Amino acid sequence: MDPVIVVGAGPVGLALALALARHSVPTVVLDEGPGKDEQRPARTVVLRDDTAAFAERLAGHSFGDTESGARWTGWRSVRRKQLMRELDFGEETPAPLHLPQHVLTAALREAIADERLVKIAVDSKLDSLEQDAGGVTAHTRGPKGTWWRGSYLVGCDGPRSTVRKLLDVRFPGRTAVERHAVAALRTELPWPGQALLHRMPPWRHGGAEVAGRPLAGGVWRLDWLLPPRGDLVTPDALVVRIRETLAGWCGGSTPPYELLDTGVHTVHHRLARRWRVGRAFLAGDAAHLLGALGTQGLDEGLRDADNLAWKLALAWHHGAREPLLDSYQVERRAGVAARLRAADQSLPALRGSKGLRSYVPGTARGHDTLLTDGHVGRGPLGAPSSYADSPLAPEPSESVTAVDTEPGAPVADVRVTAPDGSFVQLRDRLGLGHLIVVLVAPGTVVWERRHWVTAGIMPRLAAAVTALPHPAELLVAESYPGAAAHSVLLVRPDGHLVTALSGVRPAELYAAAEAALGGPTASTGPGDNSGRPDRTGQEESSAGAAGAARRSG
Repeated sequence: MDPVIVVGAGPVGLALALALARHSVPTVVLDEGPGKDEQRPARTVVLRDDTAAFAERLAGHSFGDTESGARWTGWRSVRRKQLMRELDFGEETPAPLHLPQHVLTAALREAIADERLVKIAVDSKLDSLEQDAGGVTAHTRGPKGTWWRGSYLVGCDGPRSTVRKLLDVRFPGRTAVERHAVAALRTELPWPGQALLHRMPPWRHGGAEVAGRPLAGGVWRLDWLLPPRGDLVTPDALVVRIRETLAGWCGGSTPPYELLDTGVHTVHHRLARRWRVGRAFLAGDAAHLLGALGTQGLDEGLRDADNLAWKLALAWHHGAREPLLDSYQVERRAGVAARLRAADQSLPALRGSKGLRSYVPGTARGHDTLLTDGHVGRGPLGAPSSYADSPLAPEPSESVTAVDTEPGAPVADVRVTAPDGSFVQLRDRLGLGHLIVVLVAPGTVVWERRHWVTAGIMPRLAAAVTALPHPAELLVAESYPGAAAHSVLLVRPDGHLVTALSGVRPAELYAAAEAALGGPTASTGPGDNSGRPDRTGQEESSAGAAGAARRSG
């Protein structure tokens, strides 16, 4: 079968290609550039902990070290000279990851260099595409211009997406919602490792708002909110801002600093009308633009890639299920639209208009809460999308039990016992193409796996997992937030909870798995494996089979 064509070699396109490779799907990435990325320390990204974990799985290493990225130790919010809020990040409030975008892109490119299923075609700018019943034909121009044939095509080619224009998809929204002067510099501040948002700073050129966010190696990114239609920021004016801001934060005198990079960042809010047209899809900035009030567009773009990869892989390997492919647009567009609505509704109050003062708290602390949510990834502005209204949600059942994770939301990253008896984090088992079933069984951690894998409800649950309409891995957790003993959680390959059942319910578990895959296929049902993927070579040993249905394919 023809590979998937990914148009665009930014972080979202590269992440999607690597995610598809983990599902054993070949891809061709069309890169209109030379295959190298400009190093811009002032162009950085902030990722929530679960999105950062997704990127780290694909890259094969952690970004939270001293050379590549920084996980903030805390958050400070100040208004004039008053400390409004201070947060410490830890297990209850995981720290965001902050790193230069070129560091992320370089790590993904390095991982692709060792991936035989991904081919990057440099100097290849898309100029036409055609679809038919069997796939997509794309033409690129340039020194290596040629025709490409793919099974599907995904446009990850940025705000001015050629794919979106060729598909004739509208991209309505708002232009220049916010403007920021940006500087990356190396210096020492009084709160190492803590991000800071300072509203109405009490110095002459402080402006309405300035944010300071730490990076690795003593580097900071500083952002000054600019008037919507103000004058251009000259280099001299920016140096004045830097010196006054550092002096204001460091007791009146400007500390030594090394200026690394500067720029002006303009935020637009736009949302594509359609994210799927036949065999072509949009993802990342080609599908949406956001970024006001601390929200992060790349974080949402990586969620696009995680959501789409396993659905395309299932279609590539086993034939398209239209409801499953359609669910990408339904789930992801709704999630991004909710964040855009939250930002657009909050902007009038937070930026000085009176339009929403009757709906949004008018106090400084109320405004501070909204801004904090956007910057640290909480609430309507920053929390990850939940797919509670997804077309892949199973029918209600009396066997459903409540846990702290709502159906459709990302699961908590608990420690689990893998089929080989080792202890791993649940997130480490995501993105491998299979469903995950988690049994909550308190007490198992103190016993060797061989003592409980064939006892109690385990054999019956293992048999139910084996009968599912798609490969699944059975994991055991000592506990899960809000879950009672013997709760059974069904998790999608992208880490979103399908359902939680009270005890072993084979029929309900099968129905939930079938719904999560886009509905029933022909000639399948409990106990009938005729429509299931081939699992040759995936059998566990006789001892391990009682505790896990199958390893990933």
